[in-house]
Amino acid sequence: MEIKAEAALPSRFGDFRIIGIFDTHKGEEHTAIVRGTVDGAEDVPVRIHSECHTGDVLGSLRCDCRDQLEAALHYIGQRDRGAVIYMRQEGRGIGLINKIRAYTLQDQGYDTVEANEKLGFPAEAREYQGAAAILELLGIRSVALLTNNPAKIEGLREVGMTITRRIPIVIEPNEFNAHYLATKKTRMGHLY
Repeated sequence: MEIKAEAALPSRFGDFRIIGIFDTHKGEEHTAIVRGTVDGAEDVPVRIHSECHTGDVLGSLRCDCRDQLEAALHYIGQRDRGAVIYMRQEGRGIGLINKIRAYTLQDQGYDTVEANEKLGFPAEAREYQGAAAILELLGIRSVALLTNNPAKIEGLREVGMTITRRIPIVIEPNEFNAHYLATKKTRMGHLY
C-alpha cells in the first residue's frame, strides 16, 4: 500500500482529510477519510466500508450501505479523531456486475447468501489484509470498529489488527431492505 495523494475534505459530516491509497499488489485504489491525528493513536473509531455503488452512489434502498457510511461519517465527524477506510470490494467482494446478477436472483426469491452461492461465490468474499495494511500505513495502533459484523472483527484480528471494542451502527430497515437485513442477521451472524 502506498499513499499517492492527500487533500482537505470539508463535508456535511465535518472536516476530514481524504487520502488516496494505491494497492501495489492488486492495482486497486482505496481511500481513507481521516479526522484529526490518528498516527500513533489507540482506540481510534474506524469504519471499514466496502464500496457499494448502488447504495453509496445511487441511493439504493435494497441495502443499508449508504446509511451505514453516513452514520459512520457523522459519528467520526463529532470526534477528535477517527477514520473511514473505503475499500474497493463491491458486493462483499464479488464485484459490481456479479452483484447486479445477484440482485436478479434476489428478485426471483433467493436471499443474498443463496444468490451469491448460486453464482459460485461464497456469501462473504471480502478480505481484510488490505484494510489492516491501510490502518498500519496511517499509524493507527488499535481500533474501535464501527460495525455490526462479527466476521469483520475476526477478519481484522486474524491479520494482526487490535480491535478494542465494537461500536454498533443501527439502521432502521425499510420495505426494500428488511429481508436483506434479516438475512444478514440470521444467516451471516450480524449484530444490531
